[in-house]
Amino acid sequence: MAGHSKWANIRFRKAAQDARRGKVFTKLIAEITVAARLGGGDADANPRLRSAVDKALTANMPRDTITRAIKRGTGEAGGAAIEEIRYEGYGPNGMAVLVECTTDNRNRAVSEVRHAFSKHGGNLGTDGSVAYLFEAVGSIVFAESQGADEERIMEIALEAGADDIDSADGIIEVVTSKQDYLRVERAFVEAGLTPQMSELIQRPASHIEVRGEAAEQSAKLIDTLEQLDDVQNVFTNAVFVEGD
Repeated sequence: MAGHSKWANIRFRKAAQDARRGKVFTKLIAEITVAARLGGGDADANPRLRSAVDKALTANMPRDTITRAIKRGTGEAGGAAIEEIRYEGYGPNGMAVLVECTTDNRNRAVSEVRHAFSKHGGNLGTDGSVAYLFEAVGSIVFAESQGADEERIMEIALEAGADDIDSADGIIEVVTSKQDYLRVERAFVEAGLTPQMSELIQRPASHIEVRGEAAEQSAKLIDTLEQLDDVQNVFTNAVFVEGD
């Protein structure tokens, strides 16, 4: 688990940056639509939809906008077809990169993702080239700076059936299986604890250290990918290490 909390912290900061760019609503609407299409419109029975709706509410998206996106996904409302595509590739120093997209234009999405990899010293791989290095899990993150009590969080997490708890760099991360994610999240809500971030992620089974010039180039690759309109999430097994 070493280094994972550092990456979770980077993704937490990136989410805030993305919101400031004003793209967050467009991305969240696409994610809600796809989640509803794949798993149904009931957020209490669809972990992915619950995660997307929670993000939308945190971003102050109006509830009627969320409802329209859900209806669009379930077929109750019209609109351009949005599909989910996952791209796999390698960044500088051989780090694995998993890119999750939701798009109404497959050709545009793959062209922009491929260009980002090429521009920053990486290359787009084939299906299955890096996906086996990741596992879908629930990630529930608390910040000690917001008054999170590690002992209380650990107690609730263990009682609810969480798989792992990691604390580093002021971040407490509770990791669950995909199946147990909603139950564990509900346990925290019922206990009056609100996470800073709660979502389904792709967790790397192992990590690769990236430092120096390769780290700078890798960070630029991730930043470029995350700025693309069609990209929902970017996951990597890289741990950025200071120094040459």
